[in-house]
Amino acid sequence: MKWRIILVLTVWCLIALSATADDRMEAEKAVDAVLSSLHRAASLADGDLYFSLFAEGAIFMGTDATERWSVEEFRAFAEPYFSEGRGWTYATTERHIFVAGDGATAWFDEMLWNETYGTCRGTGVLVRAEQGWRIAQYNLSIPIPNDVARELTIRIKEFNSAPPD
Repeated sequence: MKWRIILVLTVWCLIALSATADDRMEAEKAVDAVLSSLHRAASLADGDLYFSLFAEGAIFMGTDATERWSVEEFRAFAEPYFSEGRGWTYATTERHIFVAGDGATAWFDEMLWNETYGTCRGTGVLVRAEQGWRIAQYNLSIPIPNDVARELTIRIKEFNSAPPD
């Protein structure tokens, strides 16, 4: 009798774990699609699609230390470019997505290529909303190779300590 209970519980656990793994895989695919749509919309200068992918209250952090924008602030910055048909293209070269156990939050890191900036890194958080997955935070950075970090940080310190024009 005990072995039947153990067998039933084992089968039930395997089914539950399988469903969770399937749910996570579906969530990862959906998050991947949102991030790919974000980059495609930026490249096509499609501001409506681009900004629809952000959650209410989302934050975008750009490569400059001063670039911590609400969606509204970022839209105000980007709209003049988008309205002229000028976007920006970041090609994804690598992406890792992680979905929380409750299935309501995901986070990611991705390596990107841009003709102007070269290798970049995007990291962030998505939340599941009524409309699907939405970006709550996106952080775009330029990874600095360790061999040139000291030289660049000296230049950044000099730049930050220079008096304003």
